[in-house]
Formats: sequence, C-alpha cells, structure tokens
Amino acid sequence: MKKIWLAFLYIPLTLFAQPKQKFQPAQKWVDSVYNQMSFNEKVGQLFMVAAYSNRDNKHVQELLDLVKSKNIGGVIFFQGGPGRQAHITNKLQQASKLPLFVGIDAEWGLGMRLDSTYVYPWNMTLGAIQNNKLIEQMGTQMSQQSNRMGIHFMFAPVVDVNTNPLNPIIGNRSFGESKENVADKAVALMRGMQQNQVFATAKHFPGHGDTATDSHYTLPNISFDKKRLDNIELYPYKKLIKEGLASVMVAHLSVPALEPKKELPTSLSYNTITNLLKNDLNFKGLIFTDALNMKGVANFKSPGEVDLAAFLAGNDVLLFAENVPLAIEKFNESFAKGEFSEDRLAHSVKKILLYKYKAGLNNYKPIETKNLYQDLNKAEYTDLSYKLYEDIITVVKNNKNTLPFNSTKQQNIAYVKLGDDVNDTFIEALQANQPITVFNHYQIEDHLEDLKAFDLVIAGYHKADGVWKKHDMTANEVTLLDNIATTTKTIFVSFVKPYALSSVKDFSKFEAVVLGYQNNVIAHRKVTDVLFGMQPATGKLPVSIGKFYKESDGVNTKANKNLRYGRASEEGFNETKLKEIDALVNTAIKNRYTPGAQVLVARNGKIVYNKSFGKMTYNDNAAITNQTIYDLASLSKMLGTLPMVMKMYDDGKLRFDQKLGDLLPEFKKTDKANITVKELLTHNSGLVAWIPFYKETLDSNGKPKADLYEPTYSKEFNLQINDNLFLKSDYKKNIIESIASSKLGKKEYKYSDLNFILLSEIVERSYKKSLNELVNNFFYEAISAKTLTYLPQTKFDLSQIAPTEIDNYYRYSTVQGYVHDMGAAMFGGVAGHAGLFGTALDVAKMMQLFLDGGKFNGEELISQKTINDFNTCYYCKEGNRRGAGFDKPQLGKSGPTCGCASKQSFGHTGFTGTMAWADPENDLIYVFLSNRTFPNADDNKLSKANTREDIQQVIYDALNN
Repeated sequence: MKKIWLAFLYIPLTLFAQPKQKFQPAQKWVDSVYNQMSFNEKVGQLFMVAAYSNRDNKHVQELLDLVKSKNIGGVIFFQGGPGRQAHITNKLQQASKLPLFVGIDAEWGLGMRLDSTYVYPWNMTLGAIQNNKLIEQMGTQMSQQSNRMGIHFMFAPVVDVNTNPLNPIIGNRSFGESKENVADKAVALMRGMQQNQVFATAKHFPGHGDTATDSHYTLPNISFDKKRLDNIELYPYKKLIKEGLASVMVAHLSVPALEPKKELPTSLSYNTITNLLKNDLNFKGLIFTDALNMKGVANFKSPGEVDLAAFLAGNDVLLFAENVPLAIEKFNESFAKGEFSEDRLAHSVKKILLYKYKAGLNNYKPIETKNLYQDLNKAEYTDLSYKLYEDIITVVKNNKNTLPFNSTKQQNIAYVKLGDDVNDTFIEALQANQPITVFNHYQIEDHLEDLKAFDLVIAGYHKADGVWKKHDMTANEVTLLDNIATTTKTIFVSFVKPYALSSVKDFSKFEAVVLGYQNNVIAHRKVTDVLFGMQPATGKLPVSIGKFYKESDGVNTKANKNLRYGRASEEGFNETKLKEIDALVNTAIKNRYTPGAQVLVARNGKIVYNKSFGKMTYNDNAAITNQTIYDLASLSKMLGTLPMVMKMYDDGKLRFDQKLGDLLPEFKKTDKANITVKELLTHNSGLVAWIPFYKETLDSNGKPKADLYEPTYSKEFNLQINDNLFLKSDYKKNIIESIASSKLGKKEYKYSDLNFILLSEIVERSYKKSLNELVNNFFYEAISAKTLTYLPQTKFDLSQIAPTEIDNYYRYSTVQGYVHDMGAAMFGGVAGHAGLFGTALDVAKMMQLFLDGGKFNGEELISQKTINDFNTCYYCKEGNRRGAGFDKPQLGKSGPTCGCASKQSFGHTGFTGTMAWADPENDLIYVFLSNRTFPNADDNKLSKANTREDIQQVIYDALNN
C-alpha cells in the first residue's frame, strides 16, 4: 500500500463536539484510508508498542520490523532522551505506511521519562493550588513540549481520587482525596493540553484511588457498590467527558460491582468498558487499555489472547502489547469464528484514524532536531513552576500570626535539618533574608540546650523527590522533632508528601506548620518567601494528614514586604545577557577598583538578580554576602533625609517656596536667608560644595585637638567619631555657624553636602527628634528594612559591616561601622548628607516604596503627588538635571547613569562606591553597593572605569534584548 496520509488538505479540528458538516473533510480522509487497508493492516492500527530511546539498535530494528510488517498504529515511549527519541520517531514515521500515534507516559511532564526535559510538580502538589488557571497553563506548556517532540498522547491527567493514604501506586499521582478538586484540576489540565492538538487521557478508569495494592504486580480489588463508584470514582470522568475529553485509559482492577465474573480485570470487562463507559457515560473518544504487560492483567491471559480479549471488551487501542504478531493471528482466528464483525473493527480503527487526522497526521512533518534541547527547556517553563509553587505553599498552622516573621524586629533564628536529602538551596534562601544559625541533624541531639538561646527554630524535613519513594519519618526523627519543639518555639517546614507527616507526635507544639510538598530549589525559595512575608500563602491541603488536618485545610497568610523574588525571564529579561553583570563586577574586583560589591536588580516588584562578590578587604578571607552592610554615603540624602522632607511636605509643614531664614534662625540675617527649600533640594542654592569641618579641629600635627576631643564618652563629649574618639557635644552649632558664614556663590547648579545638612536640621527641629529615630519610625520599620540604619555599630556585629577606609588623616584607624564622611562623623554619625548604612536588599525596598507611589501594604507612607513633585527637574533649562532631592539622568553626555534610563528615572550615587536607581517607566530598580574607598579613597578607579554605569547598561540591554 502506498503512503496515504497526504491525501487531503490538513484542516485542524478542535476536540469538542461540532456540527456534522465540520467533520466531513476528516470523515472523507478516514474512509479513504480505511478502504485501502487490508484486514491485518486494520488490526495493526490497534496496537501501541513500547519503545525506549535508551536501548540498543536491536530494539530499534525490532520496532521497525513491527512498523513495516504489522502496520502497528503507534508506539509509547518510556526511558531515554529527547534527541534519541526524536531520531527514533523520525525513523519509525518514515518507515510507516500510515503515520504513527506517539505516546509517552508523562504525567508531570516529559521529564518523568526523558532526561534533559522539563519536570513539573506532581499532581498531589498541584492539588494545593487554588487558581486552576495555572494548571491550565501547565497543560498548555506540556502540549507545546509534546508537539515539539512529535507526541500526541502524554497519558495524563490522572483522575483517580486518592482516598486511601496507603495506596502504593497512585498517591502523589493524584490531585487529592476530594472528587471536586480532582475533577476541576483534571479539567484545567485537559483544556490546556487539548488546545494544542495533544490528547488528554483520563486514567485509570473506573478509579484506582482507593486500593492498597499495585496493579503492576497483582490485581487490586475494588469492593464498593455502584452507588459509591458513581458518586466518587466516576465523578471526574463524567465532568471531563462533558468538557470534551479525548481519551480514557482503563485500569486493571477487580470490581465485582461492575463485573460479576470473578477476578476479570476491568480492562477486559465488556460490562465496564462497553456498557458503563461507552453506553452509560456516553463516551465517544478513544479508549486505551493500561499497559498489557502489567501483572494485574497479564496473569489473567497470555500475550495475544489478552490483546484480543481487551478489544472484544470495547477497547480501541491496545497499549504495550507484548507479542503483536501472535495477537494479529488471534484476531484472524476470532474474526473467522465470527466473534467480532467488520463493523466492530471499523468502529475502533476509524476512530483511531479520525484522531490521527485531528492530530494533523494527514499532513505529517518530521521532528526538527535543531535547538530541540533549548525548545524543551525554555525559561518560561521554569517561570510557570515558580508561579505554581507560589500558589502551592500551604500553611496549616499559624499560632498567633507567627508567619510571616515580624517585619519590624529581626529574630534570632536557628535552622535544624531532618531527613536525608539536600537542603543547601533552602539554607541559601533563608540566609538571603537574614543570618541563620544552621545545625545539622547529626549534631542537634547534643545541642538541644543551645536552641533555647534562639527566638525561633525552623525544623526542615527533606527527603529526595520520588513519586513512589517512602517519605515517612523515622522513629528517631519523630522523637527529635518533638524534643526540638519542646525546647523552643519551632516552625516545622516539610518538603515531602503530606501523608508522610501522619507519624508526627504532636502538631500542637509547633508555632507554625508549612508544607512545600517537594524538595527542590523552587519549593525552598517559595517557602522562604512565605516565612519572610515576601508572598502570601494560599495553598490548601489536597489530602488529610492523619487525624491532625483534613483535606482543604490551610491558613492564608499575608505578605509584609514590597519586594519578592522572581524570575528574570518572567519579568522580561534575557537571563544570559543579565549574567554579564558577574563579569563586570569580577573585573572590578580583579583590577582592585573595589574589594567587593553587592548588585541587585528588581522589576515589577520582583527581585531577579541579587548577588554578592568579593571580600570585605583585599587581604581578608571574609566573603561579601547579601547580609553585608555597606556605608551608603550620599545615598543617605535620598534614603534618609529626603523621605522625612517629603513627609513634612505631605503634612503641610514644609513648602518649596519657604526660605532658609524663616526655618533656621541662624540664617535670618545672612546672605543665605532667601535660599528656598526647592533650591536646597535641587542643589541650586549657591552654597559651596563642601567644607572640611574636621580640619578646624586638628592641631598643628594633624591630630584631634585635646580640648575638642576625648577618648571616652561623657555628657560633654558625646559625639562619637570612632571607638576611642568623642567630639565635644555642642560642636554641631559650630558646623552650622560655619555654613552660615561661608561664601555664597551664584544660584546655579553646584552639588553640595551643605544643602542636606541644613535640610536635616529643619526636619529634626520640626519633629523635635533625631533624624535616625524619625526615618526609622516612619519608614524603615514600616517596610521591614532592618539594616537601613545610622550608627550600625550599635546594632550589628562589626563582622557584618564592610570597612570603608584606613584613615591616616583624622581618625587614625580603620573606619568600620562608623560613617566614612568626616562631616557626618562630627554629627555623631547622623547627618543629612551621609551616615546611613544598609544592604542592597533594604535599599531596594525604599526604592520600591518610591516606585509604588509611597504605598506599602495598602498604607500610604508618602503620597504619589509628593513623589511626583520631588521627582521633577525644575531647573533643566538652566542645565541643572537634579530633581528635588533625587538625582536625575544626565542632560548631556556625562552623568550618573548609562544614558539608557528614562527621563522619569531617579536615584543617587555615593562616594563610597554606591548607586541606587529607579525607573518608573520600566518599573525597574538597580542597586550597586561597594566599599571602593578601602583601603583609601584617593583614586576613584570604580568611577573612572564606569563600572556602575556599565552594569546599568547591561540591565537595560537585557531588558530590551
């Protein structure tokens, strides 16, 4: 017979019921093909045989022989790799007279069977999701991957309602124990799959969810009556059939309520398949047997005979047939005896041909192997998994709102590992938010007393992912967990199937219980996001956990952060391009522009890049981490003084046109009296750039004068400059007087620290509190920016703070934990122009607050109008690019940015090698922190090399790539 699949023009058809005339082209093709086939060729179409791409050429040759000599209808692939499978598929399709069905048992993605392909969460993990649109998206992606591999059936979804926790074969393959939840999620997955001509297969009919034995090895018995079966097991099938289900797979089960013949498997039962599925449920799609090599059916009849019996019972496709030549002989003998008619054969074969037409096999094209790996592993697939896990994470207990962690107070937290699988990415995720003390499980029995010193213990249970693996806790682990919870406040976090937690002694001892379901990097990160309030928890239990928690239990938590971690590709970045940041920073460190650095990029409120590089110093082994605190230098103007000026503006306490002489009496009778607030904010005041206040306090040898400094603190000397250096308490007034008597220049753009020294004075006198107290109370605590602080040496260990300089001109010591700027040091470390410290993450939180129009968790901290007023270039026409407190992109060639940021963007740079920039048009944040001033600040190589600007250019290039 000639190849015939190109006989008619390909017309794509949906899988749902349509008017009869829409099927006429398909029916014409089906009839034409069928009428040209011999009896044996028709019978051959009933068989899908097992294929493996990890076997030798002998196996491939055996498949080719079946294709050529027996006209088999398809193959079902198992283990192997995508490239090898594509090669074999092309070879088999080329040899076949009629294109083959290609199937793969890939319930949670191709990665269930093939290496180098994508794996999605298990069904039971997905069962926790409340937004089923996400599961539909997953079905769409699975079908895209199947199409790319020339696959027509993924043999999913599993619609077994897993009401038996001891089920050895379904378990995690089920969406859960609720028939409604199972049905709704199966429908969503089916819709996504069938939008792209990949046929959903509901299995395992009539229901394998309440068995305690495995049909791979024996015949499970389902003893329920018809009423129970109709109410529970058949519920998902009825819903899916109504929604346009393409195919069903029949299980090997003993169900006396459906089939009175003792131990006749449902896969061979006419009562089950024809009477129930076809007639009662009115199913018109393809009917597959489960694999015919499984002992649940293979023990009942031998190869060949079992295939015939399955066909006579009403199946259309015989899956994993073990002996096709013998089976075809049996079909010939049976037909000759009149045991089945031509009409019966035509019913199945024509149905198979119709679905081949629907799959586009009348216009078959070989699989393109170029870029196959890349196409099967697109970043968007991982992006969706992150979205899925965001919806999956389930909190079943949250005593006194322990979660999310208190945003205003950093707790002393320990982590204890239970289980025997990897946990490094969970620890990394925890440490990215705050320092955590880690105890390994083999140490903890000797350190139970040590845990009492901690505010909280996170006990993480980690077992290797594996859908059929045992995840049960050992008796020792159960006891250890109980002892930990008895010792101190404990949060129990589980990265295993819910059933495994039934052995826990007493859940009442835990402050909170969180389920991540699977032990992988995405679950680790999303659980951490819930713990630290970067995302809410909305998941609900898909199954009950013993007597402790029932199906659908779950406590919703809220986010208390304005940033969360996300995927770069999901936010529009080319991830490969974005990684060029690494090379730029490493080059800067190698060339000794700076000992180390932090870089953070966020878009749409999602942190997509947050890395630390290098060491504290060039001669130090202490690595920079995301918790390393840097001196922010002039970022203090934007992140410390400016928010309080904005608040005064919002509160009606300050106007742009108010004059300095009216706000600070010392300036009333000076030439600076008429300087306006706007002019101070925009550096258009005429004030000199800088006054070296400290030099006036040094003696002829360049050392601090004895009458102005003391080595110890006292009421008279309370302005701490360094560990053993305290300035006279009233010296602040000398600084203000120096500014008042300084030379005033023309009112044109000149960047000056003095402007913000005066603005902070205005703020502090208005609120009668110090700047650090004010900005902390009004902003940093509210947005959980715990490391944004003045005077960090009073709050953090010095080992967490990067040193800024070896000072040999004023303090004569290493400056670490004290502000680098000498003028700010003379204010006791709290000044309007410098003094603020923090991490890149906390800097980004403030920048995000600006981008969010001053709102945090629904509360308005600054009004949008005020932010707009301050983010305006008032003197652009005069050549002054500055906004009111914010720096703005350059007006000419040189300036603070790469030249790629939008005109609406704003930010600031700092002398110690810092930069923070936000772009409202792109909802983009970029933060760069370093201590380029160490060991000395003389030669600003970082600035000369344009490192910060080059990194910003990479960010925009990655966004536009």
